[in-house]
Amino acid sequence: MTNESSFLLGRLGWDALPFWDMIQNPTRESIINGIIASGAAGMVVLGALAAMALITWYGKWKVLWCDWLTSVDHKKIGIMFIVIALLMLLRAVIEAAFMRAQQAFGLGGGFLSPEHYGQLFTTHGTIMIFFMAMPFLTGLINFVMPLQIGARDLAFPVLNSVSFGLTAAGAALMMISLVLAPFSTGGWTGYPPFTELQANPGPGVDYWIWGVTLSTLSSTFSGINFAVTIYKKRAPGMTLMRMPLFCWTALCTSILMIFGMPPLTVATGLLALDRYLDFHMFTADLGGNMMNYINLFWAFGHPEVYILILPAFGVFSEVFSTFSGKRLYGYTALVIATMAIAVLSFTVWLHHFFTMGQSAHINAVFGIATMLIGIPTGVKIFDWMLTMYRGRVRLTVPMVYAVGFLILFSIGGLSGIILATPSIDYQIHNSLFLVAHFHNMLIPGLLFGMLAGYTYWFSKAFGFQLDARWGYRAAWSWIVGFMLAFFPLYALGLLGMPRRTVAFFDPVYLPWTIAAGLGALIILYAIVCLMAQLWVSIKRRAALATPGGDPWDGRSLEWDTPSPVPEYNFPVLPQVNSHDAFYRQKCDGAPHESPARYEPIIMPRNTAMGVIIGVSGTAVGFGLTWHMWWLALAFTGVALIAMIARGFVRNTTWTLDAEAIERQQRAWAHQLEQFEPITRQWEQSEANRGVPVPPKEGAIQ
Repeated sequence: MTNESSFLLGRLGWDALPFWDMIQNPTRESIINGIIASGAAGMVVLGALAAMALITWYGKWKVLWCDWLTSVDHKKIGIMFIVIALLMLLRAVIEAAFMRAQQAFGLGGGFLSPEHYGQLFTTHGTIMIFFMAMPFLTGLINFVMPLQIGARDLAFPVLNSVSFGLTAAGAALMMISLVLAPFSTGGWTGYPPFTELQANPGPGVDYWIWGVTLSTLSSTFSGINFAVTIYKKRAPGMTLMRMPLFCWTALCTSILMIFGMPPLTVATGLLALDRYLDFHMFTADLGGNMMNYINLFWAFGHPEVYILILPAFGVFSEVFSTFSGKRLYGYTALVIATMAIAVLSFTVWLHHFFTMGQSAHINAVFGIATMLIGIPTGVKIFDWMLTMYRGRVRLTVPMVYAVGFLILFSIGGLSGIILATPSIDYQIHNSLFLVAHFHNMLIPGLLFGMLAGYTYWFSKAFGFQLDARWGYRAAWSWIVGFMLAFFPLYALGLLGMPRRTVAFFDPVYLPWTIAAGLGALIILYAIVCLMAQLWVSIKRRAALATPGGDPWDGRSLEWDTPSPVPEYNFPVLPQVNSHDAFYRQKCDGAPHESPARYEPIIMPRNTAMGVIIGVSGTAVGFGLTWHMWWLALAFTGVALIAMIARGFVRNTTWTLDAEAIERQQRAWAHQLEQFEPITRQWEQSEANRGVPVPPKEGAIQ
């Protein structure tokens, strides 16, 4: 097979295999890079084969299809989003470790070629933003938000399945790019001219374009779905100002998704027109202007920062309140601060290119706007600290992540205030100081929040807690590893080391790059701890079971359900009369109150639409990347036919009998009576079955 285009395989040839260059040009550099790339490709292929073999061995294909892939249950779709996020996190952290190793050995050369290093930092950034962070926060909102507002599902269950299919398709393209290389070297931002056809004619940029486009479409649909659900599906009495803070952050995140994602979809679409049809939208000739791309990208990119951060703020609000044993301090101020951050996030995109030559007046306006965002963020920090003040703080695993966030995020925010000054930013914008800053925001701010939420709500999803010992090891390793991996980058940036550099020749950088490499090893250990925690927890699931549903003495409505939660969520929609609705019930001596009468519940039927759109999106993206026009056209047709056919489906719901619901609820109530209520000091022990000691009647903390 050659590079010449053919009808069947397009431009796909033997040179797409990761070991091909190593065979054709066996130099030291090509052999090392070929072994690394081939090992990564082998892990993908073997991992996929092993997964299929295990499903076949245990006879779970029908369960996978009927109970998961075609399900429109918001909880299961949320779990599948999080599974994708955790798998992509594993890949992205391994890639980051290779980059840190390259810099640790980078004095005078290193072991990675410039092209391979460029692919690594492009895939790392793309995966962490679009295929780790976005699926993680989308999954958490999917799972938790409808439960917290007392709803039975999202407003558009089928659209939710389609959103998952689009994200899965983009993630699949990212994994395929490991097997059939290469990927883009244009960075996660995809700036022209680096991503134009003349500078980068291979398939790598096209992988990036279609993977990102699928992700942005998914996020836009999810944002619409979440916003409509919060506006229209709240339980009786659940006013906006009675919603838990997590739901407020979900609402603001949804609005940011709706208005922030389309600019990037437009930008990648126009870049595709440049590459496929020679449109010259962003070229330096024939009327193009690359600054148009940069403005479109950051019109998405800065709201995206808060799309990532706000859900984590919501998680931390829940964690600080629950594990301090107090209601959240300054609820109204936190709501206003959340909304202020969402609005201001659209006013600061230009600070991402302070170095590109616009006037000092424009830089001053955007610098001031950037500093203003620190005010509502500071309000949140102080309210969380005041929530802990004089509370009965329990340093559970989620709380360790939360306290680590509080300290480290504040440091990252202060470094952001430094960068908001245009004259300082001009000096250090393209140095590792900036890399340290945005990791200092996103790892404690986003990742710690997602891992805290994963630990906090895991038992609600699966009916058993995660093992605390391995959880503490993971949390402390993340905190220590992060500090060691990224704090040295502040020093390197001030010393003048540029970002995105594959090698360096000044020995003064070396001690700092070695320290950062050691930090990356500790982060790898944190990933190992997370995997060990999940493995140990599954093996010990009987001892860690919390079927009572309230292992943390929770305050919001999701804890008023069994664990795992039944498909219908609530047998009767709850009546909400105050903040912390479930905790109020417990204080009034009436938790889990049974209704006088049960009614049948109408539920949405399963559908294969999400699977069809996911498979079609993968095939279309792959076909366009490798110029297999027949494949792209065929699966575009499949997707269109599926969407049209869905419009003619009339049997879209099924009814759950009242008797069946009553049997399940009575069985759960009987189970609750058998468990010994436990105090908060025993909540991480095997004595915890999800039934806490009730608070004193009439008390509200």
